[in-house]
Amino acid sequence: MKRDLKNKTIVITGGAVGIGYAIAESFLQRNPRVVIILNTNEERGREATKNLAAKYGKNKVIYYKCDVRTDLEVVFNKIIEEFTTVDVLVNNAGILNDTYLKKTIDINVIASMEWSFKFWEHMRMDKAGKGGTIINVNSIYGYRADPYVPVYHASKFAIMGFTKSLGHEYNFSKYGVRVVAICPGFTETKLVENMITWTPEIVEEFNNDYLKKQLWQKPEAVGKVAVEVFENADSGTAWLSEGGQPATLVE
Repeated sequence: MKRDLKNKTIVITGGAVGIGYAIAESFLQRNPRVVIILNTNEERGREATKNLAAKYGKNKVIYYKCDVRTDLEVVFNKIIEEFTTVDVLVNNAGILNDTYLKKTIDINVIASMEWSFKFWEHMRMDKAGKGGTIINVNSIYGYRADPYVPVYHASKFAIMGFTKSLGHEYNFSKYGVRVVAICPGFTETKLVENMITWTPEIVEEFNNDYLKKQLWQKPEAVGKVAVEVFENADSGTAWLSEGGQPATLVE
């Protein structure tokens, strides 16, 4: 069953730049009710909102300053007070720096889980919710492995398992909340401009040899895949976005 983004209220964490911004723009092209961009950097957040509002209408996009580790309750309450219902949550905020072990797990794993559970409870149909969709922006590193960023790998493998379990068809049939993952390949964003590996000896090899051999894509490619996944994906599934190609189911 093809789903429609029209008139939906959408929340995107880390939505001011890169993949988050591209998803916001792709969703705005489908005439939602509103896209709510969350980001820690206020300057980037306001700039993103200004640019998107100029193209799609000032009432179509709004920005809240937000640190996903600490601001969930305050921001959630603010969103519900203003918009009553959220139809789509996109967990996109993330970090790629393997020297920050705890921070990586806090942002990439704990925060994504906490935000998912909060909005899942809001959406669940057995408690007067209207159903909804949670999209976890994961990574090819959620199911592929190389030797360079083990902490980042661990965080993304965790979200893959979380998505498949919370989004399991049993849970979806019982509660009416769809949970899916998008797994972008190498994408030209600020996140990968200075990827920090776990040991200095391999940083040069990683950045100069390994990364140059990969199949790269623009953030807009992931934005298109996000729409495709929203419209068509079953709950508990994960979808590859690589090399600018259409979405491919991850087995």
